[in-house]
Amino acid sequence: MKGPPIDGAVVVITGASSGIGRELARLIAPRARVLVVVARRVELLVALAAELAGAVVDIKPCDLSDLSAADRLIAEVERDHGGVDVLINNAGMGDLGLFTTAPWSRIEAMLRVNVLALTFLTHRVLPRMVAKRRGGILNISSGFGLTWMPLAAAYVGSKHHVTAFTEALRTELAGTGVVVTQSCPGPVRTGFLKVAGNPLSRKPPALLEISAARCAAVSLAAFERRDALVVPGVMAELLIASGRLTPSWVLRILYGLVMRVLRPRLAQRSG
Repeated sequence: MKGPPIDGAVVVITGASSGIGRELARLIAPRARVLVVVARRVELLVALAAELAGAVVDIKPCDLSDLSAADRLIAEVERDHGGVDVLINNAGMGDLGLFTTAPWSRIEAMLRVNVLALTFLTHRVLPRMVAKRRGGILNISSGFGLTWMPLAAAYVGSKHHVTAFTEALRTELAGTGVVVTQSCPGPVRTGFLKVAGNPLSRKPPALLEISAARCAAVSLAAFERRDALVVPGVMAELLIASGRLTPSWVLRILYGLVMRVLRPRLAQRSG
């Protein structure tokens, strides 16, 4: 059975201006007929397109928290290139810290990108793929879509949506020729913590971190193998697996004890 069409395809990558998205663009650009790179920061997209000289790169600045802008994005790709063959939902936002002290505007913006935009874009492009009996959706999610921890409540919730959505959608599309894969990496060396916040002021252990280039390569390879799920990084995979195997009541007790100590300190700091 053939894998999703990358070679000679129209491929859309959201969040392509940096990190995993930028590395995916570097891998896919030489193979795609058209690579559509999407992000808010147009100057970074222009720099990426210049780096990918020789490939056909279409720059689409877009704030995906605005679903009308996301709709226009797909309409433009359909008008200019005939439609989307592969959609890589890589754009995402994080918000780490106490849920009770986080500004609602920040939480809402994150949910709009992580949940609404990903779901909307997928809904927008799938009918054409099903009609053609060929295509693919790659959702770049997070290891937090498979487990949970405090100080990331809304973010974890958004990634659990991606996991359940991807798994259910994959089964719905069985036999259609359309591939749906999700990648759930652990810590990746990107600017994520700088933007999402770092309530404990500590970096992840170096042993757990992988590079954005490695994450992109592993994710793309799993997609082309038609895998349902991949967790890039051996150590992250082991850690996430142990978390999934630990009974929830044990995690609740352990995390509860930790938060009894941490919460007053964090609440005071944020106040």
